[in-house]
Amino acid sequence: MPIRVLTDEVASKIAAGEVIERPASVVKELIENAIDAGASSVAVQVRQGGRRLIRIADDGCGIPADEVELAFARHATSKLQTIEELSHIHTLGFRGEALASVAAVSQVTLLTRADGSEVGVRLRLEGGRVVRREEAGHPRGTTISVENLFYNVPARLKFLKRDTTERKHIDKLVTCYAMAYPQIRFSVENDGRLTFRSPGSGSLHDVLIEVYGLDNAQAMLEVGDREAQGAIQVWGYVSRPDTHRATREYITLFVNGRWITDRGLSFAVEQAYHTLLPVKRHPLAVIQVALPPEEVDVNVHPTKSEVKFQRRDAVFRAVQRAVRELLIAESPIPQVSRSAADWGAGGRAGWSERHGVLVGASAAQPAMNLVPERREGQAFLPEMPRPAEEKLPPLRVLGQLAQTYIIAEGPEGMYLVDQHAAHERVIYERLRAQQAQAKVPVQRLLEPLVVELTPGQAQELEAWLPSLLDLGIETEPFGGNTVLVRSVPAVLARVDIRQALTSMLDELAVGQEPMAEERDAWLAAAACKRGAVKAGQTLSMEEMRGLIDQLEGSVSPRTCPHGRPTMILLSQGWMEREFGRR
Repeated sequence: MPIRVLTDEVASKIAAGEVIERPASVVKELIENAIDAGASSVAVQVRQGGRRLIRIADDGCGIPADEVELAFARHATSKLQTIEELSHIHTLGFRGEALASVAAVSQVTLLTRADGSEVGVRLRLEGGRVVRREEAGHPRGTTISVENLFYNVPARLKFLKRDTTERKHIDKLVTCYAMAYPQIRFSVENDGRLTFRSPGSGSLHDVLIEVYGLDNAQAMLEVGDREAQGAIQVWGYVSRPDTHRATREYITLFVNGRWITDRGLSFAVEQAYHTLLPVKRHPLAVIQVALPPEEVDVNVHPTKSEVKFQRRDAVFRAVQRAVRELLIAESPIPQVSRSAADWGAGGRAGWSERHGVLVGASAAQPAMNLVPERREGQAFLPEMPRPAEEKLPPLRVLGQLAQTYIIAEGPEGMYLVDQHAAHERVIYERLRAQQAQAKVPVQRLLEPLVVELTPGQAQELEAWLPSLLDLGIETEPFGGNTVLVRSVPAVLARVDIRQALTSMLDELAVGQEPMAEERDAWLAAAACKRGAVKAGQTLSMEEMRGLIDQLEGSVSPRTCPHGRPTMILLSQGWMEREFGRR
């Protein structure tokens, strides 16, 4: 095939694909332009996850009337002029690619009025080509409407996710920039509904309240001092050790006001919590790093989401030291959260005759019913065929190790049973059988529980709402990203419902989207993970025997729903060899 020079149209679409991956990419580029223009207010409107419309309005300096067409030319920028300036970048944008890339794959309408101009300009582009220009009234600033994204690049369009997923990416991006620039008022409107608004007060803590809710914001500690002297400055907020999440998604990093992803700096934050967090739990953190522009290279990634440091080790140490010193100085005493029954029943203990659930137990030591609930003529679980290799031998319980493992004796030797994984398997199979019969036991709360969600959690709740309702989790909107929980499945009635619901939504958000027929199983596994007896909980001999009896009756007793083993065997032969008896 002969070598040919690509047409301008093909070249522009290829270049646009490097910058504009999804609707959130458009929002990022336009928000950064608004910030560079000195805006004090940025309003984002989205329709159909950004496919149909993205509109961003700011009150920045605007674009002069004689430069509006030039603004959409590739490599046209007001941010720098010489190669020397590339090593001293103080702005978020600098390549002159954003507007050209957006216009190449959408239909764009620009409305702008610059300082000193009496009238504004409206410019209409389709596929990167100007089709109309006219004078128009407009307040100082710029409004850009991006319609029908990827209408001329169907290959890219078909790879977009569902609307709720794309909206979640947009919400995440806007909330991050609201935390980076607390002096700017940001708002997001999704399909006519306001989903986020920051106060623009200049206080990062005020923004954290809007992003994470009042309870989580109050559980965060202030790091460093923005006014401190030094080549590398670190400031922001991190959570107390008793407030944590199941994913690293809540570690947010900024370098010189730029939102970045950096595994090394994320690791530095987590290392500061060494021995302070439970296994596989992660902190909430919003960390700003400021250093001289010449010590950081921001021109290493098409979307400018990664940077290179001239003194990487020094930056790592500065972040780790700032967070660690704060945590050691505070040394908070962990507090036991209120139980689900306290929240749901107004602090009154009671007994639910319908579901056999004890209400009013401590969240730290819930009253787990591990003794088989066998009734005359009724097995604990519906009878199901069990493969011979899955069936467990009869086990005799001997005791408990480290309040985590049940020690049992069997024909082949000694078994160590993980009490959490085993209980997870038991209640998972019970719940799946109840789902199959559409008879999931539900615990209605005597008083609705108010739960504040992050924008991402609210989006995930909306996406999973029908399935959650089938599971027994009934919610209703309560303004913004706050919901009222009115009922939960019986499996969650004895745990902290707030923590259970938010951690479930976090887990569902980071997992690969399941097929429709798998959604019930995913939800059941996520719920049972929260409802199962925990490691570190003391069990009586009767409870341990009851749990082992139930496990023996399970279809797949050797693994939990997430694939972890429920037990390990120390065989008789192995023990005899270790003790020198062979």
